[in-house]
Formats: sequence, C-alpha cells, structure tokens
Amino acid sequence: MKALSQNRRHPLMGLALLLLGLLVTGGLYSVASTVNQAQAATQVTAAASADDISEGEKLFNANCASCHGTGAAGGPSGPSLIGVGAASVDFQVGTGRMPMQMNGPQAQVKPNQFNDEQTAQLAAYVASLGAGPAVPEDEYLDVNHEDVDITRGGDLFRINCAMCHNAAAAGGALTRGKYAPSLHGVEEKHIYEAMETGPQNMPVFSDSNIKPEDKRDIIAYLKTIENQGSPGGLALGSLGPVSEGLFIWTAGLALIIGFMVWLTSRSS
Repeated sequence: MKALSQNRRHPLMGLALLLLGLLVTGGLYSVASTVNQAQAATQVTAAASADDISEGEKLFNANCASCHGTGAAGGPSGPSLIGVGAASVDFQVGTGRMPMQMNGPQAQVKPNQFNDEQTAQLAAYVASLGAGPAVPEDEYLDVNHEDVDITRGGDLFRINCAMCHNAAAAGGALTRGKYAPSLHGVEEKHIYEAMETGPQNMPVFSDSNIKPEDKRDIIAYLKTIENQGSPGGLALGSLGPVSEGLFIWTAGLALIIGFMVWLTSRSS
C-alpha cells in the first residue's frame, strides 16, 4: 500500500489501474457464466437418469459419431458438441435438421429420424459431457400465461429478428445460399431453443440478452400472427412491396395487352 501511495502520480499508474479493473471485471464475468452453465447442466443431469445417458451414448455412436467424433469431441465433418447443451440437441434433432440429409450451406428441415424419447436420450448424453443451455421449462413456453405481453414481444421481434426472418416471420434469403426459415408452424419449444443456442447462422440470444420472460413474449407474438393469418388476404409470400409490385405489374401489363388486342380487333 505504501508503494502504491508513493507512486500514485506515476504516468503509468492510470494505465495499471485500468488493466486491473478490466482483469477483475473479466474474472467476475467468467465466474458468473461458469456458475450459470453449471446450474443448467446440473438441472439436465438431475432430470436424466443414468439409463437415458447410456442409451443416448449408444444412439450417438451409431448415428452421430461419424461426423462429430467419438465422445462428441469433433471431427473433420462436424464440430465438437461438448458444452452445446441439451437445448441445442433437442432443437437440431427434434426439427429433423440432424443428422444432416446432405452437405450444404445449412442443415435442411426434414422428417424426424428419432422419436421424442430418443431425442431426449441424445440430449441427456450430450448435456452430460459439458455445461450448456438446458431444454426450456414449460413456464416459459406458455403463450397464454397471465404475464405475457404480446405487444412487447412484437417490439422485441422487430428489433432482434425481423431483419432476417421478415416482419411477418415468413423467412428470408441470406448470403451464399443461406436463409432464415419461416417461423410459422414451429413449436414453441424449438423457437425458444433457437434463441437460446443460435443454430446455423443465427446469433445467440442468451438470458443476459433477452430474458426468458421476453422470449416467451416473442413466442406469443409469433403464435398470434400465425393464428390471425394475413390481414390483407393473399399473402404473396409476405415479401411486401417486392411480390406485390411484381403481381401488380404482371397483372396490369396483361390487362393492358388484352385491352389493346380487343381494341384492335374491334377496329378491324
């Protein structure tokens, strides 16, 4: 302390204090993140039995290890799954994206290869390998919950999601053959898991970015616009002025040509 007091006016003292503050802040953040992940992993492991983990390991070795490697440590064709959590597995396998049907810019949705029990076993096995996001609780999937705020959910969706998924959640094209899929008809659980894990090209919206209650509001908004349908009648892909302008141009041009043909036939 005496040395610090004597050198408090040193030109480098400000820089030293700044570095110390950054180190302390980074250390506290790292500890907090580790604790949260460990709690999530503990919840998954507690809910899953040893038999589920064992059966999940067998399923993984038979269907996933060829790409993701033994022990899910990664391989030439697939990344490591250690630490991705049960939510990531439940989303990828539950929507049929994994195992992949073919190589491409991103995994395609297809009929599920595994039933719900097998999917849960695979998720339990991968979750046992390292801490990661857990499958969401039913409380945060209830779109009829008394605390749901659909208006706030719409605002959050437009701020965080609409630039890729379209304002009407109809999906949209991205770069290099990638795309943001339509969110119509997607289960509430899978929407939540996608926000939590960031599959494919999607960013991760952890609880520190969007709270679980806010995720529930977004899901409620999506289900509301899905049930209401298109207020303008024919949706035309919900692409806005692009498809509407093309339709009007094509239909209008056809009417003009038809009218000119009729007019010339009358004059002759």
